[in-house]
Amino acid sequence: MLVKLASNYGFCFGVKRAIKIAEDYKNSSTMGPLIHNQDEINRLKTNFNVGLYENLSDVKDNDTVIIRTHGIPKNDLRDLKAQNAKVINATCPFVTTPQQIVKKMSKEGYSILIFGDSDHPEVKGVQSYGEDQDDVHIVLEPSDLDRIIFKNNKIATVAQTTKKKEKYLEIVNTLILKNKEVRVFNTICDATFENQDAARDLSKEVDLMIVIGGKNSSNTKQLHSICKENCDDSYLIENESELDSKWFLNKKICGVTAGASTPDWIIQQVIEKIESYK
Repeated sequence: MLVKLASNYGFCFGVKRAIKIAEDYKNSSTMGPLIHNQDEINRLKTNFNVGLYENLSDVKDNDTVIIRTHGIPKNDLRDLKAQNAKVINATCPFVTTPQQIVKKMSKEGYSILIFGDSDHPEVKGVQSYGEDQDDVHIVLEPSDLDRIIFKNNKIATVAQTTKKKEKYLEIVNTLILKNKEVRVFNTICDATFENQDAARDLSKEVDLMIVIGGKNSSNTKQLHSICKENCDDSYLIENESELDSKWFLNKKICGVTAGASTPDWIIQQVIEKIESYK
């Protein structure tokens, strides 16, 4: 079985930075899962004794607490810093950007529109920076705009960093047609663009695609969706144990890509197993 790897894949800058921080602070704990990859979280626990807190009430005096790459809501960060703990902020800088945009634009009297998943931790964090929470709106589709009533006649919009740029453009175009003043901020990170474009190109050339990453990871699910557009036999897996030899019957070329939270060691294990299929 011939394996072709996407030209861009795997760990982005923000994830690499967060992993390095966690490795540097042994015996610490993260506030929420550091990244969306359970195998890597398990490695950090085993090799560096990096634990996991789900709630602020879990934090004890003198703990070292690392803020997850997706960030946490503004009030949670404030309350955590008020506790007797050492706080290390590993929020990805590309996530911090929309947080600060929402903070600034809402103070200037703009209604806020966020393109993203309302239950995603990154979006919850960005949303929390709005001055008027009743005037911070979250959408996934252009049709979602029909239900929104903005309080102001000027609107600022940001996007979840891992969303599709094409869908963001659809939403922005719909917004512009209905409103006189719209400030558009492109907060989808370059690494997401590059990984998505590379996955799209590769999926057109192969017999099947394997997308490696956490099944609760937004950017990994986006990669899988993009691959499915061009290659029906596209599969999302978290590690090599989920591979099924039946997928590879009568196939010659397998494409491989990986989400931004997928470490190289997992990718290599998957490739080695695929190459073992005859």
